[in-house]
Amino acid sequence: MPALHTLIRLGVPLLAAAALHTVPAPPAAAASAAAPAVSAEEPGWSAEPVSGRAGSAARPYFYLAGAPGTVLEDRLALANTTDQEHTVTLRGADAYNTAGGAFAVRPARESTGAGSWISFGAGTTVKLPPRTRAVVPFTVTVPAASPPGDHPAAVVATEAGREVGVRVHLRVSGPALAALTVEDVAVRGRGADRVVAYTLVNRGNVALAPQLAIRAEGRFGEVAGRAPRAVPVELLPGQRVALTEPWPGAPVLDRVELTLTVTAPGGARATAAASVWCVPWGIAGRTGAGLLALGATTLAALVLVRTRRSRRARRGPPDAPAPVPAPAAEHELTGASR
Repeated sequence: MPALHTLIRLGVPLLAAAALHTVPAPPAAAASAAAPAVSAEEPGWSAEPVSGRAGSAARPYFYLAGAPGTVLEDRLALANTTDQEHTVTLRGADAYNTAGGAFAVRPARESTGAGSWISFGAGTTVKLPPRTRAVVPFTVTVPAASPPGDHPAAVVATEAGREVGVRVHLRVSGPALAALTVEDVAVRGRGADRVVAYTLVNRGNVALAPQLAIRAEGRFGEVAGRAPRAVPVELLPGQRVALTEPWPGAPVLDRVELTLTVTAPGGARATAAASVWCVPWGIAGRTGAGLLALGATTLAALVLVRTRRSRRARRGPPDAPAPVPAPAAEHELTGASR
């Protein structure tokens, strides 16, 4: 069985999803909860939670809660929509956040957490005749020593390299702690393409739906930041994600103090700050080049003047002209004898 690194069909646990997404995922890929519900290569079968009552709305994911040491039960519906028989293999998997915040599941050999608590018993392999639907029960055995809080997992159905995942939102009863930190704040890009980069870390034991606000204070007063808005990530317990936020209101030239504030339901709140110089590098580069050229020209002129002076000093003063001999005295002849 190829390793599955992406859960394509996801339900956001903190919001009531309006539709059920069931899409095959390519092995070793990761996708967010907002992945499209239609794939170019449908497997010909679907997997979804069994509805609670006849006529009730479809459930976007499994939600199970219980105390340590309990055994929880639910049912998975498999539907074959083709005229061919399909053989589907079922397993449980641990869920996690990718580095960019997407929701994904681990391969079978790496699922040692809540995914390993899921068991289909004798129903691990299911044969689906053409145009039929099968309901497969499964159990979740919560270890007696399991800590309280959320334990993200998924049910994964596989056939011929195609895998479909259905999220399992599992909460173990006990004290719930919502806590997070904001780290590694930096500004990247130039001009209108500037973004604020930061890292969110879930320090608590429940999944979080963060909200981010950015305040920016420049040397000349407050500048445009970002109003509070929901971050499109569900941050799972113990996970770390690196995110960016567009900053279209960044000043052209200023030194700015940025303050990021992140909150989440349950009382989670964290802040982080960073200083950044906003400089119009294009103008600064052209100005610097011009100043450099002017400086080089000035320096060349000074060197030329000093060189000429040095040459004159080495040659010494010009030779004095040779003296002109005085003319001999002339005697006037008068004819008188002396």
